[in-house]
Amino acid sequence: MQISDNVKDSYSSQYNDDSVSWRNTGAKYKARNIVALSKNISFKNVLEVGAGEGSILSWLSQWDFCKDLNCVEISESGIGLIKSKNIKNVNDVLLFDGYQIPYPDNHFDLVICSHVLEHVEHERILLREIKRVSKYQIFEVPIDFSFYVDRKVKHFLSYGHINIYTPALLRFLLRSENFQVKSDICHLYNDEVIKPLFKNNPAGFYLTKFKHFILRLFPYLLGIKPNAYAVLTEKTEKDLSIF
Repeated sequence: MQISDNVKDSYSSQYNDDSVSWRNTGAKYKARNIVALSKNISFKNVLEVGAGEGSILSWLSQWDFCKDLNCVEISESGIGLIKSKNIKNVNDVLLFDGYQIPYPDNHFDLVICSHVLEHVEHERILLREIKRVSKYQIFEVPIDFSFYVDRKVKHFLSYGHINIYTPALLRFLLRSENFQVKSDICHLYNDEVIKPLFKNNPAGFYLTKFKHFILRLFPYLLGIKPNAYAVLTEKTEKDLSIF
């Protein structure tokens, strides 16, 4: 399985210095979710699949999350930025084809895949490869779903989101691939992440704040429509089985 040429080309120059600051802010909260989900498991080495420009790795390294951090990424510009940061505790920084992870079976205790699956053409293929090389996994995806999401195809494609999830749909995908769900987090974005998105629309920012207030009042609703959903899973030896 190979990533499509047009998708590869789109991401090869995706990352630049202009985007680093905002990505780094968002990565801090993604990294916090990773730390929170992994606090009750044991691991000695970690791989991030789809590391972007390395912001999550940078935060995890600053917090001494693991002495053996590694990553694979499809974007050449992303790889260049990761290497330029000289992140402490990061060992391998490898360019990969989007599906084949260049490590042997069961090589990593923990694989992180944060805000990646929504970009992947054949996410089940990638999930099986992640499961092959790891014991535990942490996935996070944005929750883009709405009842009229089909009316916003152009909007989501403009930043590469080709898969749309709810928390339940992601859990279904993972469980159907025989990942065992251990714990999860329904996450609402912090003000410093969402405010730049509404710099020309202050009313939109305060409307979002109001929605967050309502969601926090009703945990059931938060479990359906957070901003992002993060989940810790454990590998099982079963393969996809139907009928």
